[in-house]
Amino acid sequence: MRAIAIVPARGGSKGIPRKNMRLMGGRPLISYAIENALGCGSIDSVAVSSDSMEILSYAGQYEGVLALDRASELARDAVTLDPVVYDAVLRAEEALGVDFDVVITLQPTSPLLSARTLREAIDAFEQEDVDTMISVINAPHLRWKEDGGAIVPAYSRRLNRQQLPPNYLETGAFLITRRASVTESSRIGQRVGVFEMPEDEATDIDTWRDWAVCEAVLGRKRIVFRADGYKELGLGHIYRALTLAYDMTEHDVVFVCDKKHQLGIERLRAANMTVVEVGGDDGLVAWLEGYRPDVYVHDCLDTSTELMRRIKPHVGRLVTFEDLGDGAREADAVVNAIYEGASRHLNVYTGKAYVALRDEFLSTSPKEFGEQAHRVLVMFGGTDPLDLSARVYRMAEDYNAGGIRAEFDFVLGSGYEGAVQNGNPDLGIGVTRDVVRVSDHMKLADMAFSSQGRTTFELASMGVPTIVLAQNEREQLHRFAQMDNGFINLGLGSEVSDEDIRSTFEWLSGSVSIRKEMRRLMLDNDLKSGIGKVKRIILGETL
Repeated sequence: MRAIAIVPARGGSKGIPRKNMRLMGGRPLISYAIENALGCGSIDSVAVSSDSMEILSYAGQYEGVLALDRASELARDAVTLDPVVYDAVLRAEEALGVDFDVVITLQPTSPLLSARTLREAIDAFEQEDVDTMISVINAPHLRWKEDGGAIVPAYSRRLNRQQLPPNYLETGAFLITRRASVTESSRIGQRVGVFEMPEDEATDIDTWRDWAVCEAVLGRKRIVFRADGYKELGLGHIYRALTLAYDMTEHDVVFVCDKKHQLGIERLRAANMTVVEVGGDDGLVAWLEGYRPDVYVHDCLDTSTELMRRIKPHVGRLVTFEDLGDGAREADAVVNAIYEGASRHLNVYTGKAYVALRDEFLSTSPKEFGEQAHRVLVMFGGTDPLDLSARVYRMAEDYNAGGIRAEFDFVLGSGYEGAVQNGNPDLGIGVTRDVVRVSDHMKLADMAFSSQGRTTFELASMGVPTIVLAQNEREQLHRFAQMDNGFINLGLGSEVSDEDIRSTFEWLSGSVSIRKEMRRLMLDNDLKSGIGKVKRIILGETL
C-alpha cells in the first residue's frame, strides 16, 4: 500500500496573517506537519500544495518533499480542500510516476499532532474495512436544540458525561482516505471510520487563542523534583518542591523520592502529585536514564561531584537547592536562598531574593500590629526533631498557671512524634496538627516561636515578631533569621535553657516598641517576588 501525504498550505490567512510560516515554538508552523509526515514511517511520499513562494521554498528544503505551486483559482477563500487535494495528488502521481493507494490530508494548523499518533491512525486504517478515516475527539455533552421557537433538550435523560453516548468532533488534524475516494468534490468514501486522537494533540489553529494554547503546550517541559522528607530532616524540602510544582502547572512535573522515606512520599501523594520511588542514587540515575527530563531539580542538600556527573548526561538542565557541596560546580544553577553572602560561582543564587513562598502567602496580607501579645504562635516544622514544642508548651502552662495571660497556638507538623498531644483550653493552649493553611494561623499571631528554617521567611512575610531556636547546627547557617530582619535568635535549641526561653518571651511580649520595630524590619523585605525569580532560574530563563 503506497501512501502520500498532502499538506495544503495557503500563503494568505485573514485571521492570523502569514500563519503557516509564523514561528511556533521557534519553528515555522508548517514544519510540524511536514516532519510528522516524514517521521511517522508509514508514508511513502510528501507533497506541499501552496500559492506562496515562501512556503514552497521552505518546503523544498526538506529532502523527499515535493513542492507544488497551486493555481490561483484553487487558492481563493471559498475553495474547499477537496479540489486542492485532488489536484495535488494528480500532479504528484504524474511527477513521481506512481499510483498511490492511500491519500492523507495533513493540516499544517495542527502542530500538537505527534508522528506516533499519525502512525497509529494509518495502522488502524489499514486494519479496518473503511474507505475513509477521520481524526476526532470524543466530546459527549448534554445538548440543547431549537424546536418550533422553543429551546428543548436534545437528549432523553440527563446523565453524567461518562455515561453519555459518543459525540465525535472532527479535529481537522488529518483525513486518511483511499485513492479511489479522492475526487474533485470529495475525499469521503462510502465506509467511514473515526480515529480518536489524544485531546492534548487535537487543537486546530484558527484564532489567536488557539495559537496561544499551542505555544503553551509546545513549551511544556518535563520537570523532575528530587526531594525527601523524614523526621530528622523535616518536610521543608518537600513543601518547597510542592510550592514550585504548584506554580508550574503548565509543565509536566514528577517527584522522585527515596523509597525508604515514606513520610515525604505520603505528603506528596496526599497533594495528588506523581511520585516515583527509587532505591538510592543508583536507582535514581537508572530512572533518569530512561525518563530524560528537560529539567532536573535536586533538593537534597549538599551534592557530590560524582553524583552530579552521573546525573548530567541524562537531563537537559540541572538545578540544585541548598547545595554547599562540591557537586554545585556541576549544576547549571544553584539556589541557596536560605544562605546569605556572595558565592564563588556565577551559577549560584543566594539570599532572600530567591525565596519561594507558598502561594497562600502571596495572597494574604498581615494583620494590624497588636500592642498586646494576646496570641502566640508556636511552630517548629514538620517533625520538630528536638521537640522544642514540648519545652515551649511547658513554659506556656507555667506562664498561664495563675490565669490566661496569652493564647498559645501550637501548630504541629504531620511528622511530629513528640510529647505534645492535646491542648489545654483551661490554660489558653490550643493544638492543631498538619494545618492546610498555616498563613491563617500566622495572621492571628502577635508573636511567634519558630525553628530557623524556611518558616522564618513565611513569618517575615506576615510581619510576626519571632523568637527563633535552631534544630541543628546546619540551621544556624541560615542567616536570614537575625535581628536585622526582625528576629530574636537564641541559637541552637539544645543549648538554650528553659529559663532563657521564658525570660526572652516575657521580655519581648512586654516590649511593644521592640516588637513593632521587628515587624517593620520583617515587612521591609521583598519576599513575594522570589518565586518568580526561582521559576525562571529553574527553566533557564533570563532574570
